[in-house]
Amino acid sequence: MSRFGDPVIITCSISGAVADREQCPAIPYTPEEYAAEARRVVDEGGSMIHVHARTRAGVPSHEVSDFRDITDAILDEVGDVVVNYSTGAIGVPIEKRIDYLRELRPDVAALNMGSMNYAKYSRRRKDFVFQAVFENSFDTIIGFLEAFNELGIRPEHECFDSGHVANLDPLIDMGLVSEPLQISCVMGVDGGIRPSARNLTHMADQIPGGAEGPSHWGVIGIGRRQWMLVAAALALGGNVRVGLEDNFYLPDASMARSNGDLVAKARQMTEDVGRRPATVAEAREMLGVPRRERTRRELLTGSGGEEA
Repeated sequence: MSRFGDPVIITCSISGAVADREQCPAIPYTPEEYAAEARRVVDEGGSMIHVHARTRAGVPSHEVSDFRDITDAILDEVGDVVVNYSTGAIGVPIEKRIDYLRELRPDVAALNMGSMNYAKYSRRRKDFVFQAVFENSFDTIIGFLEAFNELGIRPEHECFDSGHVANLDPLIDMGLVSEPLQISCVMGVDGGIRPSARNLTHMADQIPGGAEGPSHWGVIGIGRRQWMLVAAALALGGNVRVGLEDNFYLPDASMARSNGDLVAKARQMTEDVGRRPATVAEAREMLGVPRRERTRRELLTGSGGEEA
């Protein structure tokens, strides 16, 4: 139900799995650094945090222990936020990616909605920086959805092209997913749809039930065209994601000092179009994810614990 009058769920992907500190010094590696970034995100108006795990050395990880340490640190710092885990990977068995979902049960988990070429191309080099085939067959998607349904995890359907949105149709018919859906239009990856406001409108129109129907949709803009896509999504009634996984730079081309800088800009743009950021409690209600049990800090101090 993404409409202009709805509050905006601002999601932040605070780390990602590809970039490192040589490219952007603010990318967090340790649980403590994730927690500090999460505090900046929530203070600036973010209500959902997308987590890719890393080891303390910054190496991407799919280990339960790393996801646990990062999640505990985030929740101990901010008290409550919608936690969204990545499940995307190339060459990592689906069983290993389900292990950390089963053990830790995040509120939401991202689900890539179709196989594709996944690449970054450099016009300066006249060559690909990287390229791979990103496997997300219907068998893989169904395997994840069966686990999500068993564990009570809400899927975020990441769609890199309009055909990926259409892949929801048989899953709805099979009863594996039901409205309201949470759909993210991912734009700016070579191999996916070109990043433009017109194409975002096209993708939003393909959402089951329509852009103003019962489901929630938003944009994930990759690279410096992110801010144009954020503006378009806000004007169309959608939600938005920012963060150092997707883009290091502010609209003036200066590098962000933290994820908080990016969320602050997204919040300002939200308010400039006459909308407002959703609180964590509002985001939970919109997405249908109840507040998780009290954090370790609340248990130790005896504070909090009310259902939001």
